[in-house]
Amino acid sequence: MASIVALLGAYLLGSVSFAVLVSRLFGLADPRSYGSGNPGATNVLRSGSKAAAALTLAGDAAKGAVAVLLVRWIGPQFGLGELACAGVALAAFVGHLYPIYHGFLGGKGVATFLGALLALLPLAGLVACLTWLLLALALRYSSLASVSAAVVSPAAVYWLTGRLEAAAVIAVMSALLIMRHRGNIANLIAGKERRIGEKAAGA
Repeated sequence: MASIVALLGAYLLGSVSFAVLVSRLFGLADPRSYGSGNPGATNVLRSGSKAAAALTLAGDAAKGAVAVLLVRWIGPQFGLGELACAGVALAAFVGHLYPIYHGFLGGKGVATFLGALLALLPLAGLVACLTWLLLALALRYSSLASVSAAVVSPAAVYWLTGRLEAAAVIAVMSALLIMRHRGNIANLIAGKERRIGEKAAGA
């Protein structure tokens, strides 16, 4: 029962869309109405508000991290261990992708993925974050940086920890993240992908 409660709680937490909430707070257009239509930090940045984008990034990353850390701190007294921590990381991530509060139409999950991974396995999370950051700074394509970080993450988890079950959970999250970027991958191939910070019409 404790594991079910933890998974459900993580999913509900992950379903909170900080892109939508922060945009309303700043009086910005709904991020689902312009640019890529993705309720995430990169699209909020296209509104021209760096502060709103930063808050969105922090909030989306925090919900993934908080879900894992709560189970790590409180879970042992209910018999929940590291496998449960990996499970709630996945649940929070799925909540972001398919949020119950927004008709199951969510974002692409990059910040939540990285936040959960940093809390679950800090060194592997750092590898993923550095991969994203280096490619984003060099090429200014958030989607390419995100997909690359997703690709290296399961390998980094297994190489650094030797924990096959954790690597398998992260591999599922990575596959979902890459799937959510199908349109971006097509745009990259066609040379139509927007770069980080590029202003979007309607924002």
